[in-house]
Amino acid sequence: MKRILFVTIISLLAISFVPMAFCADAVKIGVIDFEKIMKESSAGKMNQKVLNAKGTEFKNKLEKEKQSLDAIGQSFEKEALVLSDEKKRERERDFRNQIEDFKIMQQNYTNELKNLEIKMINDMQKAVFDIANELGKREKYTLIIEKKNAGVIYAPDQIDITDRVINKYNAVTAQGN
Repeated sequence: MKRILFVTIISLLAISFVPMAFCADAVKIGVIDFEKIMKESSAGKMNQKVLNAKGTEFKNKLEKEKQSLDAIGQSFEKEALVLSDEKKRERERDFRNQIEDFKIMQQNYTNELKNLEIKMINDMQKAVFDIANELGKREKYTLIIEKKNAGVIYAPDQIDITDRVINKYNAVTAQGN
């Protein structure tokens, strides 16, 4: 009985020291703030300019169309008194169709802008994550986490490699242009 107890105690002690041997290597963790990369990198700023320009273009087109509809509406109100009932209903129906077309155009522009933004974000995310993978392998990081999506609540500033990724991403996009 003493022998079994002795072997059990020795086994437990040996097992308790095994994890310490595997933890001898230092853990190197990096954190990336993708939102900051989107705001501060040259490609992110360029994407924002493209989106703003496209949004302004769509806004101007919609404003012109709205002015046209307002003019048609005012014209219809003036002519309504002298038009026959049949002509009045026909013009009213045409006007409602034009308003419906305007709403569809507005929705299409909104969808197009959202799709363009999603495509730009996805392209940028792929490039940034590829850079982070390369950086992680080359500099032997144990783990690199995206700050917002990974749910990181606390990360010390010394492990945040976002600025380094921005510099590398700017260099890569400068070579591509």
